[in-house]
Amino acid sequence: MKTIAVFTAALLLSCFCAGAQEKMSDALEIDKRVHNFGDIMLGSGPVSCTYTVTNVGSEPAVIYNVTTTCGCTDVDWTKEPIRPGKKGTISVTYSNDEGPYPFDKSLTVYHSDSKKPYILKLRGVSMEKAKPLEELYPVKYGRFAMKEGVVECGNMEQGSQKSDAVMVANLSDSPITVSFADLSENLSVSVSPNPIPARSTAEMSVVIKADREIWGKNRYWATPLIDGKAYKNADGETRIGFQAFTKENFNDLTKDEKAKGPRPTFEESTYSFGKMKRGETVHAEFTFRNEGKSTFKVYRVNADACCWSHSDIPYAEPGETVTFCVHLDTSDLPLGESLTIITLTTNSPLRPIVNLFIAGYME
Repeated sequence: MKTIAVFTAALLLSCFCAGAQEKMSDALEIDKRVHNFGDIMLGSGPVSCTYTVTNVGSEPAVIYNVTTTCGCTDVDWTKEPIRPGKKGTISVTYSNDEGPYPFDKSLTVYHSDSKKPYILKLRGVSMEKAKPLEELYPVKYGRFAMKEGVVECGNMEQGSQKSDAVMVANLSDSPITVSFADLSENLSVSVSPNPIPARSTAEMSVVIKADREIWGKNRYWATPLIDGKAYKNADGETRIGFQAFTKENFNDLTKDEKAKGPRPTFEESTYSFGKMKRGETVHAEFTFRNEGKSTFKVYRVNADACCWSHSDIPYAEPGETVTFCVHLDTSDLPLGESLTIITLTTNSPLRPIVNLFIAGYME
């Protein structure tokens, strides 16, 4: 096993951006939402990157302010109006002095083309000493390797898309070309640089487009082809998973329209089954009343359990009370205290995501 010398390479990769432009608003696009510095040495000093904003509209746009989550991140941006067809920049420097830890910083961009700010991400891992590529990227598909076999992409709203970026590695002593096959619908994935140099890292960019046929938590898939060939990882899986949560988009509603929307009020958010022998089935009932002024709908039900199902949840008109049941097979639950989270994706502007709980003790 060779010790890597990829930290300089990781810094060089900062010049590569996500392949697809992402919409910040109707008139503004940005070259990437996430910048990933990858694995960097703690003693190497501050690291910097730049996001490029393009005005694709017909009127000038202004970046009013960019705020950061901590004093470890300095930011500068184009102060003058960005005219149609022109570009502006947001330049960021991370101090890289917080210790040998992963970092995930948020930058909030306020601009003239939307009342809603836009969130950028700055990520990486600071380390005290160099580690072998094989240790940093343990999930292997042949010579191509990742830190995890499933990439968590977070939340997105209908009518938008979610972009993210993670670092990947070439474990071999020669360059590899990576392509992707059997992609889920609404998913695109790319790697830069490609080919990935020998014993080096690259940035894998992912874009997931929202679809009104798809709600809640979903997993999208792509099969990496290394020089045209698919390989299985240690779990026997040839695919990479990309997980995202899709919820309703209420950005175009006025304050009054949101106030007139549906509003579910649950009698209890937790169903307690007391003590139960593992292998039995829990039948958890939940009751809510629509206290809003329009019809309440549940688009999707998710649960962090292996084997479960639920009864139909009918639309609830204003003032109507509805009861539904979640059936939980406890065969795979651990002994002792148990908590299962049920997540509803809804059309309520005040409660677009509702979390319910099934709790008890498994014997």
